[in-house]
Parts: sequence; structure tokens; C-alpha cells
Amino acid sequence: MEHNLARARAVVEALRAVIDKASRSPGEGQAVAYDLASMSSAVAAAAELLDYGARGQEEADLALLHAADVAADLAGRMTGRESQWGVDGSALDGVAAHVAAGRDPVFQERVAERVMATREAGPRHLPDELRMVRTAFREFAADRVAPVADRIHRDNEDIPADIIDGLADMGCFGLSIPAAYGGFAEGGADELLGMVVVTEELSRASLGAAGSLITRPEIIGTAIARGGTEEQKRRWLPAIASGERLCAVAVTEPDHGSDVARITTGAVRDGDDWLLTGVKTWCTFAGRAHYLLVLARTDPDRAAGHRGLSLFVVEKPSIAGHEWRLTQEGGGSMEGRAIRTLGYRGMHSFEVGFDRWRVPAGGLIGLDDGLGRGFYLQMQAFANARLQTAARAVGVMQSALELAVDYARQRSVFGRPLADHQLTRTKIARMAASIAACRAFAFAAARAVAAGDGQLEAAQVKQLACRAAEWVTREAQQLHGGYGYAEEYSISRLFVDARVLSIFEGADEVLALRVIAPRLAKP
Repeated sequence: MEHNLARARAVVEALRAVIDKASRSPGEGQAVAYDLASMSSAVAAAAELLDYGARGQEEADLALLHAADVAADLAGRMTGRESQWGVDGSALDGVAAHVAAGRDPVFQERVAERVMATREAGPRHLPDELRMVRTAFREFAADRVAPVADRIHRDNEDIPADIIDGLADMGCFGLSIPAAYGGFAEGGADELLGMVVVTEELSRASLGAAGSLITRPEIIGTAIARGGTEEQKRRWLPAIASGERLCAVAVTEPDHGSDVARITTGAVRDGDDWLLTGVKTWCTFAGRAHYLLVLARTDPDRAAGHRGLSLFVVEKPSIAGHEWRLTQEGGGSMEGRAIRTLGYRGMHSFEVGFDRWRVPAGGLIGLDDGLGRGFYLQMQAFANARLQTAARAVGVMQSALELAVDYARQRSVFGRPLADHQLTRTKIARMAASIAACRAFAFAAARAVAAGDGQLEAAQVKQLACRAAEWVTREAQQLHGGYGYAEEYSISRLFVDARVLSIFEGADEVLALRVIAPRLAKP
């Protein structure tokens, strides 16, 4: 154990040195900045896996395997661009032997042997309380979610009420809402770990039918807790925590995706109300939601940019189905249309149009003190959402790994079980190492976010885990051969579901260029 852990530490130290040097003198242009930001996320995860690696031989092997894979990726991205990275071609020469050891197919086969025996990406080492939480939600997901997940996906159905009601009874929607307002968060370094564990288990059963139900309460609850008045907190948060009121988020616009500061949906004061006009898109769960968190421009001066935005909680009835329209006395209207998507079905993502929809003054988070603070509250809330999305990605990857192992054991190719082929085993080993690294990083990021910062870590783990989920589900699907392309096999659902993860809650490129890279450049 100590030998491989020492190798992993040496590789991580070399990787960190490259990232630190490149961050101090970043090259010009987005291409290098994107690669630098992306590799910083992978290196940060490899570093978090070192503590995990100290727990045993299996853990140390996973740490070395992942560090070696990151080194190979970094070397490939730097090749031909060394001057723009500010390093020379020998930057990783000192750890070449360690990288070779981690990439040795014979070594990776040994790692795969243990993974295939357990269907796990290494031991979890959860404390007793979180182990019980994991068990409870895994059982719920197995009993209520997994049996209907494929049907919901194939037929683009609504999430059954019994799943939502069951999760509400288990306190799922109040995991990050302060206990003083009916939730379960009581502060402390580990207060977000339960959310990470629960999200992974639900996403393991279905991203669209369960794993994403927590995201919107995370975003809206955080925004209200940080920016709302005391009366608003007491009015909205207990209902969200109990699941009595479901939530959706309306931020993105058709012409302004991740460029939130340029949104055009406006809110104009009219007596004691605000009149909301504009179109939002990708409003997941907007039909079933009772509360919509809407970011709107309250300062008509476009030069104010993000400083002219405010956040509203817009109340509406819960409506099932794919289309709906609501009207108010005086002519105000709101209508929604579900967007057909490749995957991520069950939640339904809507385009929502507002035409002079009347919102009481009390719907502005923070009341007059909240004017112009919407962008900042939204960004703070997104840290929780990005962390939660990383946990969703880990759940999807874990499910894909299990399906890949099961199929490889059952299927024979050229007279031998698929599981006995070296290429199958090396793939499974690398999948497990990636999952273990993302899981360890998600826990570390949860503690950073709970400490009041964590914007960088949340963006990094979200970026890394979501890209990893695409690769892991792709490899798992490939191991299934033609059956992996058939909807009757769950791996096809996981593959298309994983594709959305790098797009929402901060697109991969936007996180790299607008969040991660600028923070790396700061001294």
C-alpha cells in the first residue's frame, strides 16, 4: 500500500507544480485557458484521493491509477503548447516511472478484479450516520424509483406522485434548509454531506425521476436563506422543506444561456406589485412547481448589467403534463411548454413565457433591500447546485459501473466471458478510479461550500464529474455492444442522461473560462 500511495503522491505533487506554474503565467487565448482549468479540476480530485488512498491497498491502487491517468491527460494537452503553458516538455519526466506503474495493464487488471467482486469503486468509509442515510435512500430508490425509471424515460412521463411524496416524507427537500425553518441543516463543516450522499443514491436509480428533485430546493432555499427577510424565510422555507411546495428555477433565456448578466426578462413596479414580462427557457420541473425562482431585470438601464437584476419567488399552482397556461384578472398571463429532450425525462424542462404577470411586492427576495442583488444571490445558490450536480454525476457513473460489471460477467465473446478480456478489465478499473476521485472531491467541495466559500471547488468538481460521467457511461454502453443501444437496457438511458450534466448548472466551457480560470490566476 505505502509504495503505491507514495507513487501517487509523487505524481500529484508533479501535477500540482505544473498547474501552479501555468496559473502564474497563463498563455493567451481560450483554448489553453480551458485546458488549464479542466486539468486543475482533475488534479484537485487526484489530490483529494490521496487521503482516501491512505486507508488501504485497494484505495492506494485507485489513487495511483487515477493520478497516472490525469498525468497522461495533462501531458497530451501540453504537447505542442508547452510555451503557452509556461513549462517545458520535461515537466513530468521525474515521475515517468510512477505514471507507467499506474498505467500498467497488469496492475489495472488487479484493480479491476476487486472492483468486479464488489461492483463498487472502492470502499466508501462513511461514518455511521451517513451510512444509515445511504442505506435508507438506496432502499427507497430500489423499491420506488428503479422499477419505473426506464418507463418514465421511454414514455416521457411525469414523475409519479408517490416518489415525490415518499421523498418528502423522508425529509429529502429540507436537507440544506436551516433547522430553524423546518429543514435539517444545523451548520457545521459536514452539513452538506448528507445531501451529497442522498443525491448519489437517488441518481443511481434515475437522474430524471429522482436524483434531480433536490436541485431546485437547493437553489431556491439557499437564495431565500441568504437574501430573504425573516418573514419571507418563515413563509417559504418550511413549505419547501416539507415538500408541500415544489420548486423550479427560471434564469436562462433563449438568447442568453450562461451569460446571465445579459438577461432581458423585466419586472416593472406597478403600485404594490411587480409586472413580469419575458421568456425563460430550460425551466426544469416548472409545471409541477408551486414556486418559480425568477431572475429579472428591475433596473431598466441595460448598462447596469448584473447589478440591475433581482430575484423573485413567483407562486403558481402545480400542473402536470407538458403544456399549461395561466391567466390573471387584468390580463396577466404565464404559459409553459415542455421541451422534448434526448434524456433527463420525468422532470420536463419548460420554456416559460410571462406577459405582465403580476407578482406581489412581497415576492421580491429581500424586498427593497433585494433590489440589484439577484445575480449575487443566484451565484451563491449555484455553488450548492453545482455540488449537487456533481453528486448526480457520481450516482449515474456508479450505476453505469454496476451495469457494466454485471453484463461483462454474463456475456461471452469469442469463447470467453467478456469480463476475462484485458481491455474490459482495464476499462472497468479506470472507470472505478474516476468515480472514486469524483466522490472524494465532492465530499471535500461540500465541506468548502459549507464553510462559506467553495465557489472554486464546487465549479471544479461539477466540471470534472460531469465530463467523467459522459466517458464512464459511454464505456459502459460500449461494453454492452449492440444491446447498449437498445432502450430496453438501462445503460442507454444513463448514456443520454449523462450528456446533459455538462450543460446545465453552468456549462462546462463557461465554468472553465469564467469561474475556474480567473480564480486560478489570482495570487
